[in-house]
Amino acid sequence: MSFKSLGLTTAFVKAVEEKGYTTPSPIQQKTIPIILEGKDVLASAQTGTGKTAGFTLPVLQYLTETKQQKNGPLRALVLTPTRELAAQVYENIKEYSKYTDIKSGVVFGGVNIVSQKSMLKNGVDILVATPGRLLDLHEQNSVSFKRIDVLILDEADRMLDMGFARDLNKLISFMPVKRQNLLFSATFSPEIRKLAEGILKNPVSVAAEPQNSTAVKVTHKVYKIDKNKKTAFTIKLITDNDWQQVLIFTRTKHGANKLTESLLKAKITAAAIHGNKSQGARTKALKNFKENSIKVLVATDIAARGLDIPLLPHVINYELPNVPEDYVHRIGRTGRAGAEGEAISLVCSEETEFQNEIEKLLKEKLNSEIVEGFEPTDTAEAKRASTQSKGSFAKKKKPSNSNSSGGNSPQKKPFEKRNKPANSSEKGRSAAPKRRR
Repeated sequence: MSFKSLGLTTAFVKAVEEKGYTTPSPIQQKTIPIILEGKDVLASAQTGTGKTAGFTLPVLQYLTETKQQKNGPLRALVLTPTRELAAQVYENIKEYSKYTDIKSGVVFGGVNIVSQKSMLKNGVDILVATPGRLLDLHEQNSVSFKRIDVLILDEADRMLDMGFARDLNKLISFMPVKRQNLLFSATFSPEIRKLAEGILKNPVSVAAEPQNSTAVKVTHKVYKIDKNKKTAFTIKLITDNDWQQVLIFTRTKHGANKLTESLLKAKITAAAIHGNKSQGARTKALKNFKENSIKVLVATDIAARGLDIPLLPHVINYELPNVPEDYVHRIGRTGRAGAEGEAISLVCSEETEFQNEIEKLLKEKLNSEIVEGFEPTDTAEAKRASTQSKGSFAKKKKPSNSNSSGGNSPQKKPFEKRNKPANSSEKGRSAAPKRRR
Protein backbone atom coordinates (compact mmCIF):
# COMPACT_ATOMS: atom_id res chain seq x y z
CA MET A 1 0.00 0.00 0.00
CA SER A 2 1.23 3.50 -0.86
CA PHE A 3 0.36 6.98 0.42
CA LYS A 4 -1.13 7.77 -2.98
CA SER A 5 -3.50 4.82 -2.70
CA LEU A 6 -4.89 6.34 0.52
CA GLY A 7 -6.15 9.32 -1.47
CA LEU A 8 -3.35 11.81 -0.87
CA THR A 9 -2.39 14.19 -3.67
CA THR A 10 1.03 14.49 -5.28
CA ALA A 11 2.13 17.44 -3.12
CA PHE A 12 1.76 15.45 0.09
CA VAL A 13 3.04 12.16 -1.29
CA LYS A 14 6.21 13.95 -2.42
CA ALA A 15 6.69 15.64 0.96
CA VAL A 16 6.23 12.36 2.84
CA GLU A 17 8.62 10.47 0.59
CA GLU A 18 11.26 13.16 1.10
CA LYS A 19 11.11 12.34 4.82
CA GLY A 20 11.99 8.75 3.90
CA TYR A 21 8.53 7.18 4.21
CA THR A 22 7.16 5.11 1.33
CA THR A 23 4.66 2.82 3.05
CA PRO A 24 2.02 4.16 5.46
CA SER A 25 1.96 2.76 8.99
CA PRO A 26 -1.11 0.87 10.26
CA ILE A 27 -2.57 3.92 12.02
CA GLN A 28 -2.06 6.01 8.87
CA GLN A 29 -3.73 3.37 6.71
CA LYS A 30 -6.75 3.38 9.00
CA THR A 31 -7.16 7.09 9.72
CA ILE A 32 -6.21 8.96 6.52
CA PRO A 33 -9.09 7.70 4.32
CA ILE A 34 -11.63 8.19 7.12
CA ILE A 35 -10.49 11.75 7.84
CA LEU A 36 -10.54 12.58 4.12
CA GLU A 37 -14.20 11.52 4.14
CA GLY A 38 -14.89 14.17 6.78
CA LYS A 39 -15.83 11.76 9.58
CA ASP A 40 -15.07 12.19 13.27
CA VAL A 41 -12.37 9.85 14.60
CA LEU A 42 -11.58 8.41 18.01
CA ALA A 43 -8.11 6.89 17.63
CA SER A 44 -5.90 4.93 19.97
CA ALA A 45 -2.34 4.57 18.76
CA GLN A 46 0.84 3.62 20.53
CA THR A 47 3.36 6.45 20.56
CA GLY A 48 5.91 6.26 17.74
CA THR A 49 3.52 4.72 15.21
CA GLY A 50 3.18 7.77 12.98
CA LYS A 51 -0.14 9.06 14.27
CA THR A 52 0.85 12.72 13.78
CA ALA A 53 1.07 12.18 10.01
CA GLY A 54 -2.14 10.18 10.32
CA PHE A 55 -4.09 13.32 11.11
CA THR A 56 -1.97 16.16 9.70
CA LEU A 57 -1.78 14.85 6.12
CA PRO A 58 -5.54 14.49 5.49
CA VAL A 59 -6.37 17.73 7.31
CA LEU A 60 -3.77 19.64 5.29
CA GLN A 61 -5.17 18.17 2.09
CA TYR A 62 -8.68 19.25 3.08
CA LEU A 63 -7.40 22.79 3.72
CA THR A 64 -5.69 22.99 0.31
CA GLU A 65 -8.79 21.75 -1.50
CA THR A 66 -11.09 24.25 0.22
CA LYS A 67 -8.77 27.26 0.62
CA GLN A 68 -10.32 30.45 -0.81
CA GLN A 69 -8.55 33.47 0.68
CA LYS A 70 -4.83 34.19 0.85
CA ASN A 71 -5.03 35.40 4.46
CA GLY A 72 -8.22 33.67 5.45
CA PRO A 73 -9.45 32.83 8.95
CA LEU A 74 -8.16 30.02 11.16
CA ARG A 75 -9.82 26.80 10.00
CA ALA A 76 -7.98 23.93 11.71
CA LEU A 77 -6.77 23.73 15.30
CA VAL A 78 -4.49 21.14 16.92
CA LEU A 79 -4.44 21.14 20.74
CA THR A 80 -1.56 19.43 22.58
CA PRO A 81 -0.71 19.16 26.29
CA THR A 82 2.93 20.31 26.21
CA ARG A 83 5.14 22.81 24.45
CA GLU A 84 7.49 20.11 23.17
CA LEU A 85 4.67 18.20 21.53
CA ALA A 86 3.21 21.39 20.05
CA ALA A 87 6.58 22.29 18.54
CA GLN A 88 7.02 18.78 17.12
CA VAL A 89 3.56 18.69 15.52
CA TYR A 90 4.17 22.14 14.03
CA GLU A 91 7.47 21.01 12.52
CA ASN A 92 5.71 18.04 10.91
CA ILE A 93 2.99 20.29 9.51
CA LYS A 94 5.59 22.59 7.96
CA GLU A 95 7.40 19.65 6.37
CA TYR A 96 4.24 18.02 4.99
CA SER A 97 2.80 21.28 3.61
CA LYS A 98 6.02 22.52 1.98
CA TYR A 99 4.60 22.14 -1.55
CA THR A 100 1.35 23.96 -0.76
CA ASP A 101 0.34 27.51 0.15
CA ILE A 102 -1.00 26.48 3.57
CA LYS A 103 0.04 28.84 6.37
CA SER A 104 0.64 27.32 9.80
CA GLY A 105 1.64 28.54 13.23
CA VAL A 106 2.26 27.41 16.79
CA VAL A 107 1.56 29.09 20.15
CA PHE A 108 2.50 28.04 23.68
CA GLY A 109 3.57 29.59 26.95
CA GLY A 110 7.06 30.50 28.04
CA VAL A 111 7.78 32.71 25.03
CA ASN A 112 6.87 36.27 24.01
CA ILE A 113 3.16 36.55 23.32
CA VAL A 114 3.62 39.67 21.16
CA SER A 115 5.22 37.76 18.28
CA GLN A 116 2.43 35.18 18.49
CA LYS A 117 -0.19 37.92 18.22
CA SER A 118 1.58 39.30 15.15
CA MET A 119 1.66 35.87 13.52
CA LEU A 120 -2.05 35.36 14.13
CA LYS A 121 -2.88 38.82 12.83
CA ASN A 122 -1.26 37.92 9.50
CA GLY A 123 -3.51 34.87 9.30
CA VAL A 124 -2.91 31.12 9.54
CA ASP A 125 -4.88 28.21 8.11
CA ILE A 126 -3.88 25.70 10.79
CA LEU A 127 -2.67 26.40 14.32
CA VAL A 128 -1.00 24.15 16.88
CA ALA A 129 -1.44 25.28 20.48
CA THR A 130 -1.38 24.43 24.15
CA PRO A 131 -4.69 25.21 25.88
CA GLY A 132 -3.47 27.76 28.43
CA ARG A 133 -1.72 30.12 26.00
CA LEU A 134 -4.51 29.77 23.43
CA LEU A 135 -7.10 30.88 26.00
CA ASP A 136 -4.94 33.88 26.85
CA LEU A 137 -4.79 34.87 23.18
CA HIS A 138 -8.52 34.42 22.74
CA GLU A 139 -9.27 36.54 25.81
CA GLN A 140 -7.11 39.26 24.29
CA ASN A 141 -9.07 39.03 21.00
CA SER A 142 -5.99 37.89 19.11
CA VAL A 143 -7.56 34.73 17.68
CA SER A 144 -11.04 33.74 16.53
CA PHE A 145 -12.51 30.23 16.40
CA LYS A 146 -15.64 31.15 14.45
CA ARG A 147 -14.47 29.44 11.25
CA ILE A 148 -12.92 26.29 12.73
CA ASP A 149 -13.69 23.37 10.41
CA VAL A 150 -11.46 20.75 12.05
CA LEU A 151 -10.51 20.31 15.72
CA ILE A 152 -7.77 17.83 16.66
CA LEU A 153 -7.02 16.83 20.25
CA ASP A 154 -3.61 15.16 20.34
CA GLU A 155 -2.56 13.17 23.43
CA ALA A 156 -5.98 13.88 24.90
CA ASP A 157 -5.38 11.58 27.87
CA ARG A 158 -2.36 13.60 28.89
CA MET A 159 -4.36 16.84 28.67
CA LEU A 160 -6.87 15.41 31.12
CA ASP A 161 -4.07 14.23 33.43
CA MET A 162 -2.68 17.76 33.44
CA GLY A 163 -6.02 19.32 34.40
CA PHE A 164 -6.95 20.87 31.07
CA ALA A 165 -10.55 19.59 30.99
CA ARG A 166 -12.06 22.98 31.85
CA ASP A 167 -9.83 24.77 29.33
CA LEU A 168 -10.83 22.31 26.59
CA ASN A 169 -14.53 22.76 27.26
CA LYS A 170 -14.17 26.53 27.30
CA LEU A 171 -12.24 26.61 24.02
CA ILE A 172 -14.74 24.28 22.34
CA SER A 173 -17.63 26.49 23.44
CA PHE A 174 -16.27 29.24 21.17
CA MET A 175 -16.26 27.02 18.06
CA PRO A 176 -18.96 26.23 15.51
CA VAL A 177 -21.07 23.18 16.39
CA LYS A 178 -20.68 21.89 12.85
CA ARG A 179 -17.06 20.77 12.48
CA GLN A 180 -14.94 17.65 12.14
CA ASN A 181 -13.42 16.36 15.37
CA LEU A 182 -10.38 14.08 15.72
CA LEU A 183 -9.36 12.75 19.12
CA PHE A 184 -6.06 10.90 19.44
CA SER A 185 -4.93 9.22 22.63
CA ALA A 186 -2.36 6.61 23.61
CA THR A 187 -4.88 5.14 26.04
CA PHE A 188 -8.67 4.83 26.14
CA SER A 189 -9.42 5.46 29.79
CA PRO A 190 -13.00 5.97 31.01
CA GLU A 191 -12.23 9.69 31.25
CA ILE A 192 -11.23 9.79 27.60
CA ARG A 193 -14.39 8.01 26.50
CA LYS A 194 -16.45 10.48 28.52
CA LEU A 195 -14.63 13.39 26.87
CA ALA A 196 -15.19 11.84 23.45
CA GLU A 197 -18.93 11.50 24.07
CA GLY A 198 -19.17 15.24 24.63
CA ILE A 199 -17.18 16.23 21.54
CA LEU A 200 -17.39 13.62 18.78
CA LYS A 201 -20.38 12.92 16.55
CA ASN A 202 -20.80 9.32 15.37
CA PRO A 203 -17.05 8.76 15.47
CA VAL A 204 -15.18 5.94 13.79
CA SER A 205 -13.06 4.18 16.41
CA VAL A 206 -9.56 3.21 15.33
CA ALA A 207 -6.91 1.28 17.24
CA ALA A 208 -3.57 0.52 15.61
CA GLU A 209 -2.21 -1.42 18.59
CA PRO A 210 -3.69 -3.03 21.70
CA GLN A 211 -4.51 -0.33 24.24
CA ASN A 212 -1.75 0.54 26.71
CA SER A 213 0.77 -1.57 24.80
CA THR A 214 4.42 -0.80 24.24
CA ALA A 215 6.47 -1.11 21.07
CA VAL A 216 7.13 -4.78 20.29
CA LYS A 217 10.85 -4.23 19.72
CA VAL A 218 11.42 -2.58 23.10
CA THR A 219 13.04 -4.85 25.68
CA HIS A 220 12.15 -4.23 29.31
CA LYS A 221 14.52 -4.75 32.21
CA VAL A 222 14.18 -3.98 35.91
CA TYR A 223 17.14 -3.61 38.25
CA LYS A 224 16.26 -3.90 41.94
CA ILE A 225 18.46 -1.15 43.35
CA ASP A 226 19.06 0.43 46.74
CA LYS A 227 17.43 3.85 46.67
CA ASN A 228 20.65 5.62 47.71
CA LYS A 229 22.72 3.84 45.06
CA LYS A 230 20.63 4.67 41.99
CA THR A 231 22.88 7.52 40.88
CA ALA A 232 26.06 5.45 41.13
CA PHE A 233 24.39 2.58 39.27
CA THR A 234 23.16 4.92 36.52
CA ILE A 235 26.68 6.26 36.01
CA LYS A 236 28.04 2.69 35.92
CA LEU A 237 25.46 1.63 33.34
CA ILE A 238 26.31 4.50 31.02
CA THR A 239 30.10 4.33 31.37
CA ASP A 240 30.54 0.54 31.37
CA ASN A 241 28.35 0.14 28.29
CA ASP A 242 29.65 3.30 26.59
CA TRP A 243 26.12 4.49 25.84
CA GLN A 244 26.05 7.57 23.63
CA GLN A 245 22.38 8.59 23.85
CA VAL A 246 20.24 7.99 26.94
CA LEU A 247 16.94 9.56 28.01
CA ILE A 248 16.41 9.37 31.79
CA PHE A 249 13.12 10.07 33.57
CA THR A 250 12.81 11.32 37.14
CA ARG A 251 9.63 12.08 39.06
CA THR A 252 10.58 15.58 40.22
CA LYS A 253 12.29 18.68 38.86
CA HIS A 254 14.68 18.73 41.83
CA GLY A 255 15.57 15.11 41.18
CA ALA A 256 16.28 15.87 37.53
CA ASN A 257 18.62 18.72 38.44
CA LYS A 258 20.40 16.69 41.12
CA LEU A 259 20.98 13.70 38.84
CA THR A 260 22.21 15.97 36.03
CA GLU A 261 24.77 17.55 38.37
CA SER A 262 26.02 14.10 39.40
CA LEU A 263 26.37 13.00 35.78
CA LEU A 264 28.35 16.13 34.91
CA LYS A 265 30.67 15.52 37.88
CA ALA A 266 31.24 12.02 36.49
CA LYS A 267 32.30 13.58 33.16
CA ILE A 268 29.11 12.49 31.38
CA THR A 269 27.64 15.26 29.25
CA ALA A 270 24.04 15.87 30.30
CA ALA A 271 21.24 18.41 30.54
CA ALA A 272 17.90 18.56 32.34
CA ILE A 273 14.53 19.44 30.84
CA HIS A 274 11.47 20.22 32.99
CA GLY A 275 8.82 22.83 33.72
CA ASN A 276 11.08 25.18 35.69
CA LYS A 277 13.49 25.52 32.77
CA SER A 278 12.96 28.42 30.38
CA GLN A 279 11.66 27.56 26.95
CA GLY A 280 15.00 28.57 25.48
CA ALA A 281 16.87 26.21 27.80
CA ARG A 282 14.49 23.36 27.06
CA THR A 283 14.78 23.87 23.31
CA LYS A 284 18.59 24.05 23.51
CA ALA A 285 18.85 20.91 25.64
CA LEU A 286 16.64 18.92 23.28
CA LYS A 287 18.54 20.18 20.23
CA ASN A 288 21.91 19.23 21.75
CA PHE A 289 20.58 15.79 22.66
CA LYS A 290 19.24 15.12 19.17
CA GLU A 291 22.53 16.25 17.65
CA ASN A 292 24.52 14.06 20.09
CA SER A 293 26.30 17.05 21.60
CA ILE A 294 25.30 15.63 24.98
CA LYS A 295 24.89 11.97 25.89
CA VAL A 296 22.13 12.21 28.47
CA LEU A 297 18.86 14.11 28.69
CA VAL A 298 17.26 13.99 32.15
CA ALA A 299 13.56 14.77 32.03
CA THR A 300 10.40 14.85 34.08
CA ASP A 301 7.20 13.51 32.56
CA ILE A 302 6.69 16.76 30.64
CA ALA A 303 8.99 15.17 28.04
CA ALA A 304 7.18 11.84 27.89
CA ARG A 305 5.07 13.14 25.02
CA GLY A 306 6.18 14.96 21.92
CA LEU A 307 9.87 14.10 21.89
CA ASP A 308 10.65 12.67 18.47
CA ILE A 309 14.19 11.34 18.70
CA PRO A 310 15.02 8.96 15.83
CA LEU A 311 16.57 5.64 16.82
CA LEU A 312 16.85 6.47 20.53
CA PRO A 313 18.41 3.28 21.95
CA HIS A 314 17.98 3.64 25.72
CA VAL A 315 15.40 4.99 28.17
CA ILE A 316 16.01 4.75 31.91
CA ASN A 317 13.29 5.14 34.50
CA TYR A 318 15.43 6.46 37.34
CA GLU A 319 12.20 6.41 39.32
CA LEU A 320 9.04 4.61 38.28
CA PRO A 321 6.08 6.87 37.49
CA ASN A 322 3.25 6.79 40.02
CA VAL A 323 0.68 6.50 37.23
CA PRO A 324 1.17 3.24 35.29
CA GLU A 325 0.10 4.66 31.91
CA ASP A 326 3.02 7.09 32.12
CA TYR A 327 5.40 4.12 31.88
CA VAL A 328 4.01 3.44 28.40
CA HIS A 329 4.49 7.05 27.37
CA ARG A 330 8.00 7.28 28.80
CA ILE A 331 9.41 4.21 27.11
CA GLY A 332 7.56 5.13 23.92
CA ARG A 333 10.49 7.45 23.22
CA THR A 334 12.51 4.35 22.21
CA GLY A 335 11.61 1.61 19.77
CA ARG A 336 9.90 4.10 17.48
CA ALA A 337 8.78 3.29 13.95
CA GLY A 338 9.91 -0.33 14.18
CA ALA A 339 13.38 0.34 15.58
CA GLU A 340 14.78 -1.62 18.51
CA GLY A 341 15.11 -0.03 21.92
CA GLU A 342 15.79 -0.78 25.58
CA ALA A 343 13.75 0.39 28.57
CA ILE A 344 15.49 0.08 31.93
CA SER A 345 13.84 0.75 35.29
CA LEU A 346 15.67 1.23 38.59
CA VAL A 347 13.29 0.02 41.28
CA CYS A 348 13.85 0.40 45.01
CA SER A 349 11.73 -1.48 47.54
CA GLU A 350 9.24 1.33 48.07
CA GLU A 351 8.48 1.33 44.32
CA THR A 352 7.56 -2.36 44.13
CA GLU A 353 3.85 -1.66 44.08
CA PHE A 354 4.34 0.81 41.23
CA GLN A 355 5.99 -2.03 39.30
CA ASN A 356 3.07 -4.34 40.13
CA GLU A 357 0.57 -1.86 38.69
CA ILE A 358 2.65 -1.36 35.53
CA GLU A 359 2.80 -5.12 34.99
CA LYS A 360 -0.98 -5.34 35.40
CA LEU A 361 -1.41 -2.64 32.76
CA LEU A 362 1.00 -4.33 30.33
CA LYS A 363 -0.30 -7.81 31.19
CA GLU A 364 3.25 -9.10 31.45
CA LYS A 365 6.02 -9.52 33.99
CA LEU A 366 9.11 -7.34 33.68
CA ASN A 367 12.43 -9.19 33.86
CA SER A 368 14.07 -8.31 37.18
CA GLU A 369 17.71 -8.51 38.24
CA ILE A 370 19.67 -7.74 41.38
CA VAL A 371 23.27 -6.59 40.97
CA GLU A 372 25.95 -7.31 43.55
CA GLY A 373 26.99 -4.17 45.36
CA PHE A 374 23.76 -2.33 44.63
CA GLU A 375 21.28 -4.59 46.43
CA PRO A 376 18.20 -3.01 48.00
CA THR A 377 18.70 -2.76 51.75
CA ASP A 378 15.18 -2.87 53.13
CA THR A 379 13.09 -5.87 54.16
CA ALA A 380 12.02 -8.47 51.62
CA GLU A 381 14.22 -7.22 48.79
CA ALA A 382 17.28 -7.20 51.03
CA LYS A 383 16.69 -10.79 52.16
CA ARG A 384 16.33 -12.01 48.58
CA ALA A 385 19.38 -10.02 47.50
CA SER A 386 21.61 -11.51 50.21
CA THR A 387 20.76 -15.09 49.22
CA GLN A 388 20.24 -14.88 45.47
CA SER A 389 22.51 -12.13 44.10
CA LYS A 390 26.16 -13.12 44.08
CA GLY A 391 26.85 -12.59 40.39
CA SER A 392 28.87 -9.98 38.58
CA PHE A 393 27.45 -6.72 37.27
CA ALA A 394 24.59 -7.15 34.77
CA LYS A 395 25.26 -10.86 34.31
CA LYS A 396 23.29 -13.03 36.72
CA LYS A 397 19.53 -12.60 36.54
CA LYS A 398 16.87 -13.24 39.14
CA PRO A 399 13.34 -14.28 38.18
CA SER A 400 10.82 -11.51 38.65
CA ASN A 401 8.80 -11.68 41.85
CA SER A 402 7.24 -8.26 41.77
CA ASN A 403 3.99 -9.27 43.42
CA SER A 404 5.76 -8.95 46.76
CA SER A 405 5.63 -5.34 47.80
CA GLY A 406 8.10 -5.42 50.70
CA GLY A 407 7.56 -4.42 54.31
CA ASN A 408 7.99 -0.70 53.74
CA SER A 409 5.65 -0.41 50.76
CA PRO A 410 3.04 2.36 50.95
CA GLN A 411 -0.21 1.20 52.50
CA LYS A 412 -2.35 3.39 50.25
CA LYS A 413 -2.92 2.29 46.68
CA PRO A 414 -0.87 4.70 44.53
CA PHE A 415 -3.16 4.75 41.52
CA GLU A 416 -6.54 5.61 42.98
CA LYS A 417 -6.46 9.04 41.38
CA ARG A 418 -5.11 9.74 37.91
CA ASN A 419 -5.73 13.50 37.89
CA LYS A 420 -2.30 14.29 39.27
CA PRO A 421 -0.39 17.56 38.82
CA ALA A 422 2.20 17.43 36.06
CA ASN A 423 5.65 18.94 35.77
CA SER A 424 4.67 21.42 33.14
CA SER A 425 4.93 25.16 32.86
CA GLU A 426 1.65 25.16 30.97
CA LYS A 427 -0.75 25.69 33.86
CA GLY A 428 -3.83 23.49 33.70
CA ARG A 429 -7.22 24.41 35.10
CA SER A 430 -9.21 22.03 37.24
CA ALA A 431 -11.44 19.49 35.54
CA ALA A 432 -15.04 20.36 34.75
CA PRO A 433 -18.08 18.41 33.57
CA LYS A 434 -18.28 17.76 29.86
CA ARG A 435 -19.92 20.41 27.74
CA ARG A 436 -23.36 19.57 26.43
CA ARG A 437 -23.53 19.75 22.66
